[in-house]
Amino acid sequence: MNAEQLPPPWLFPPAQAAHVPRTMGADPFLRLVDGVQSVCECGFLRGIIEGTSAPVIILDRHLRHLYVNPAWSRVTGVPATTFLGRTLAEVLPDVQRPDDVLIEVLADGRPREVTLSGTTRVPSPVGRRLWRAVFHRLEVQGQVVGVCGIAVEVSNLRQYLDDLENAHQRLALLDAATTRVGTTLDVEATCAELAHFLAPSLADIAAVGIVEEEFFGVPPPPPGMLRLRKMELTVPAELQRHLSELGGPKPYIDLPRGSAPRRCIDSGRPWLGNLTSDELFEKVVADPDRLRIYRAAGVHSVLIVPLPTAGRSVGVVLLMRMGASPSFSNDDILTAQGVAARAAVSIDSAHRYSHEHTMTLELQRALLSEPDRPHPTVEVATRYLPSGRSALVGGDWYDSIALPDCRTLLVMGDVMGHGFQAAVAMSQYRSVLRTVAAAGLPVDAMLSEADRRAARIGLDRVATCLLVLMDPEAGTCTAATAGHLPPLVIRPNGSTGLMHLPAGPPIGTELGEYEMTTFAFEPGSVLLLYTDGLVEQRGVDIDDSVRALSEMGLSADDSLDHLLDTLLSRLTHGMCEDDIALLAARLRRPSTPRSRHPKGPPGPGGR
Repeated sequence: MNAEQLPPPWLFPPAQAAHVPRTMGADPFLRLVDGVQSVCECGFLRGIIEGTSAPVIILDRHLRHLYVNPAWSRVTGVPATTFLGRTLAEVLPDVQRPDDVLIEVLADGRPREVTLSGTTRVPSPVGRRLWRAVFHRLEVQGQVVGVCGIAVEVSNLRQYLDDLENAHQRLALLDAATTRVGTTLDVEATCAELAHFLAPSLADIAAVGIVEEEFFGVPPPPPGMLRLRKMELTVPAELQRHLSELGGPKPYIDLPRGSAPRRCIDSGRPWLGNLTSDELFEKVVADPDRLRIYRAAGVHSVLIVPLPTAGRSVGVVLLMRMGASPSFSNDDILTAQGVAARAAVSIDSAHRYSHEHTMTLELQRALLSEPDRPHPTVEVATRYLPSGRSALVGGDWYDSIALPDCRTLLVMGDVMGHGFQAAVAMSQYRSVLRTVAAAGLPVDAMLSEADRRAARIGLDRVATCLLVLMDPEAGTCTAATAGHLPPLVIRPNGSTGLMHLPAGPPIGTELGEYEMTTFAFEPGSVLLLYTDGLVEQRGVDIDDSVRALSEMGLSADDSLDHLLDTLLSRLTHGMCEDDIALLAARLRRPSTPRSRHPKGPPGPGGR
């Protein structure tokens, strides 16, 4: 090829003529060059191609470079002379080459879009770069001479779409966490939900630990150490036996200041160890034996995220990846922090609820206290079950008061409403009735006097109340009700029945008209007093629920504790919508009976 036969400057610069393959000779490509010679000499076409920022390349029929414009040299970092006469794979081995598509273009002449991706000699902030290119077949006088490609880099757009997709996935994961983590006001359940959610959603192994500030029954941690209670460990099924010994004999671990979990708790920032070394890994596990167990399981990356609340961290989440799982990315860290932040609120709320609920129950028990010891001829058992819907104290109460002549007064009451005001009113009603009972009045007069005194001291909450006076020597019970539910009698012969009493107004209303009823009550019989929380059910008439008590097949021969537990298990299923107070009393035959006139004729309906 002589100088007159060289392609014009827009195909390859004269300085690069030495790199033109000698096999070109009379190739039709040269005739293509002649056809545009006049345009190129004016510099118009050359200015467009070499001035554009879009890479332009021309390949021969063997996909070897005949021309590259300056834009392609800039983005690849490779001089144009290096491309000439070589294929893309020879010059840029890390860029994916679309050879199969280009062969199709050469074969049928249909333009096609292709994607080129990979890394070049020029560093890029997006890492792997991406181009979209269109290739056209070049023909001269009906003969195929090669292909021409024009490309546009879309790396930033691809990165934007990837970031958008990652953001959508992160939001979807956070949204799922709100429905699956913190479904109960129970610390252990919430920690278990968090660990099971994160593994396998975000890691292969997940562990949750909570900072422990109270130490019951165990010595406190050494000075400078922070105690972390182990709450939940989630591992793949195939590694459960292998990692079971990670729990250790103690339910907690004491963290020194230099450990990674301790730094997370103190600083509120995550700690990341991707492809971490053994030396760095020891700062996480703080135990060489555990390090060997993790390494044997294939753990290679660790992420520790604090559980943050206002002003402090309530614990940490330990995430691990193993085997073929990739290392943790920045998106993984952000997602884990988002899930941990939401879970921390639930854990803190559950912790506060448990603490306040415990204090509430202690207060309730202190206000309620145990009933007085009845006479030896009467056996009594009680239960109090707080509402499962709140941590508030309630106004339910029971009592048994030993009176002269071997008589025992049984009391069951329920102050309207919940909360501390109801509990305080309950305590006042209880004290009033104890004072009134000491005067030796009949039960109807006791209710009238309690009603008058409650109004006089200004109690702003009314209460229902049931009084039952058991007289073992007479073999009778005398009862009066102030708007309370009727007692249930369980007899030794297996029969049960409700003792229907004349209704009276609640005490505290100053209406004060009550009637009493005396009925026979033989030894061995059981009397059950209860509040409405036992029988109230949504969508069920309370009268039907009360009548259903007599159809439960309860036995007077069972221990009173077993009888009460049976009632609660059958009717509440471990949860109740209202407070429940129960009192069961059984009459024993006196060892030395005396002849006394009963206070009323025996049998239901007597007065």
